Amino acid sequence: MVQIKLREEFIKLGQAIKAAGLVGSGADAKSEILDGKVKVNGQIETQRGKKLHEGDIVEFDGEKIEIIK
Repeated sequence: MVQIKLREEFIKLGQAIKAAGLVGSGADAKSEILDGKVKVNGQIETQRGKKLHEGDIVEFDGEKIEIIK
């Protein structure tokens, strides 16, 4: 599981996937999210601007990302 440490109040979903190294660019992140391939806390999420906070878990391509403070 990849952990992303928040520097601010939240991180957007597209930014989190890119920061974790699971996609090569923001455009790739947008495409994967819009295709319904990303889950946040077990639910499919199609908003790349979805705000993630401490404790949120993102699942994509067999990987998990945990948002920590």
